[in-house]
Amino acid sequence: MSHLGSIVCKIKKLNHLKQLHAQLIQNSLHNQNYWVSFLIHLSTRFHAPPSYVALIFSSTPHPDINVYTSMFKYYSHLNAHHHLFSLFQHMQASHVRPEAIVYLVLIKYAGKSGIMFHAHVVKMGIGHDPYLRNVVMDVYAKYGPIEAARELFDEMTDRSSVDWNSMISGYWKWGNEVEALRLFNVMPERNVITWTAMVTGYAKVKDLESARRYFDQIPVKSVVSWNAMLSGYAQNGYAEEALELFDEMSNAGIQPNETTWVTVISACTLHGDPCLADSLVKKIEQKQIRLNYFVKTALLDMHAKCGSLKTARIFFDELGEYRNIAAWNAMISAYARVGDLRSARELFDRIPVKNVVSWNSMIAGYAQNGQSAIAIELFKEMIATENSKPDEVTMISVISACGHLGALDFGCWLVKFLNENNMKLSISGYNSLISMYSKCGSMKDAKRIFQEMEARDVVSYNTLIAGFAAHGYGVEAIKLISEMEEEGIEPDRITYIGVLTACSHAGLLEEGHRVFKLIKYPAIDHYACMVDLFGRVGELDEAKKLIDSMPMEPHAGVLGAILNASRLHKNVELGEFAANKLFQLEPNNSGNYVLLSNIYASAGRWQDVERVREAMVKGGLKKTTGWSWVEYKGKMHKFTVGDRSHERVDDIYRLLVELRSKLRRLGYTADKSCVLRDVEEEEKEEMVGTHSEKLAICFALLVSEVGAVIRVVKNLRVCGDCHTVIKMISKLEGRVIIIRDNNRFHHFIDGQCSCKDYW
Repeated sequence: MSHLGSIVCKIKKLNHLKQLHAQLIQNSLHNQNYWVSFLIHLSTRFHAPPSYVALIFSSTPHPDINVYTSMFKYYSHLNAHHHLFSLFQHMQASHVRPEAIVYLVLIKYAGKSGIMFHAHVVKMGIGHDPYLRNVVMDVYAKYGPIEAARELFDEMTDRSSVDWNSMISGYWKWGNEVEALRLFNVMPERNVITWTAMVTGYAKVKDLESARRYFDQIPVKSVVSWNAMLSGYAQNGYAEEALELFDEMSNAGIQPNETTWVTVISACTLHGDPCLADSLVKKIEQKQIRLNYFVKTALLDMHAKCGSLKTARIFFDELGEYRNIAAWNAMISAYARVGDLRSARELFDRIPVKNVVSWNSMIAGYAQNGQSAIAIELFKEMIATENSKPDEVTMISVISACGHLGALDFGCWLVKFLNENNMKLSISGYNSLISMYSKCGSMKDAKRIFQEMEARDVVSYNTLIAGFAAHGYGVEAIKLISEMEEEGIEPDRITYIGVLTACSHAGLLEEGHRVFKLIKYPAIDHYACMVDLFGRVGELDEAKKLIDSMPMEPHAGVLGAILNASRLHKNVELGEFAANKLFQLEPNNSGNYVLLSNIYASAGRWQDVERVREAMVKGGLKKTTGWSWVEYKGKMHKFTVGDRSHERVDDIYRLLVELRSKLRRLGYTADKSCVLRDVEEEEKEEMVGTHSEKLAICFALLVSEVGAVIRVVKNLRVCGDCHTVIKMISKLEGRVIIIRDNNRFHHFIDGQCSCKDYW
């Protein structure tokens, strides 16, 4: 046995513990309660993995109170609350009578559920144990009712500083600054924990000035005091102050602990500065800090949010079975943020237990990277599971996805879901609803949500203005500026872009001029809006003069507005000027080449069309594939030009032929100017005749009720021929047809379009 004693004395790390365990097995001592308890105690100290500790525990057939107590302490250090309860049930089934220390651990680490053990403690006659009494009071102070905690406190005849500190912290927890301060002032003898509780309390209510005042008054600061002030700065977004305080801490000779490093790393994460992150890592390496899984998780999160995904993944892989849900979520969010949805989904599918943050990270990843349909499907999967309930963050992502798709029916279902589940929205949530309704073509509902809001911010106004702009409601957008000022909200750069765009889409030249003059320091985007407005009304010379007088070089938005105006007004010379500039600024944007080709095609200059086409081929550019989709029975039906993949393809093309025949009798002839090849006239007509929006409208006519509004989303501009055809179909079929292209909304009603044939 003497050799075991020598091994015990040398145990410094987990490998040494495993060597002792091996020796115990060889000597058939591994199943004795004394050694099992000792091994679990060491496992807690060296952060042994749960699977290994479970193996040690299971080696004894009849665990005694010491073994159970060691296991309770191990699980409490892991914050594994569900294991604590399971162990307690196992203990009761084994007829082992719990000691006070077991209840101490259970109540302390079981969270709100710890209150249920209060009755056990009283029943067993150990309720007057000072440590137990304090931990029960502490649970009431943390989870309520605070009055129950105060009742226990007032019953005490021999209050310790721990009792006073529990009550002071409890009052801060429930936002009762007055009572916390009163107890602090009458406390017979304060200690460093008392002062730290005041620092934490003021930091929680964001009064960092008072927090720092109490911190500076602490007679002898502990590392916990420093951590409290550091956390106060970090959690309130004062990353620089936190890092400065950390330097003060180092200069004061205070040795940082794990909590310190996690807090400082979190501050760097908030700062989002990769250089700062690198300097902190070097400092950790210089001090040879032992990285436990809490610190590694914090470093993982920091590297992930600073864009160092490779380094973050190294930490993630090193964590192994110590990965907590925060580590999984940090990696998923990081991958999703850079658009690596495959890696994000691979980790998402592997998470042992998903929480709402896991779902939100993945759903937001899809929604923000153009995969809106998948985001909605994943949301449906989420609400079908029992363990995860969506929160406002979830709903904002899914609402955004609906807006992107133009899925009004599902968007309305989401609003119903919100109401049925009594989910309260913040201003951001309501703003997302305004955006969704606007993008789905229902400005009536967007305006209703806006008016129902109890409080609005500048984003609320900007979102509604952007909706009015997309729909061409210029007068309504202008009125909102006055409403903003009446409400005391200052218009910003985005506000004026929205209003000027609305003026452009509505052809309000004079009003747009007046709004432009309101801007003290116009940005280049404001000039782009004015150029677009001049172009719309045919004032191309004025547009060119404005560009020449700008105090900055024109960007793609300005030149793109000129190029589009040149296309609509068939000004080849100005179109060439804008296109050649754009080719330099955006060499990989095929849309600019297509617009110039359209200008040449309209003028019948087929050699120039071919020259532009050859330039695209040489540059490796392809014309973006046009597609349109329409919502039906909760599903988005997508069409491309000449598409024959839909299950109702025969019905769709049959209706298309019928409509084309009716339109010809009304005098329709195909506009083939958008065909970018010099081919036979019949082939040109077939090309434009099967554009995606025509197929989508035919499908909608087939499946919708007579008189129902048809809503279609298209990823490119509607071509001239489709625009003419849809106007005629709206009159012929007696339908309102709303098309959202990549530039604006078109409301086709009784043979007219809201864009007034300028888009």
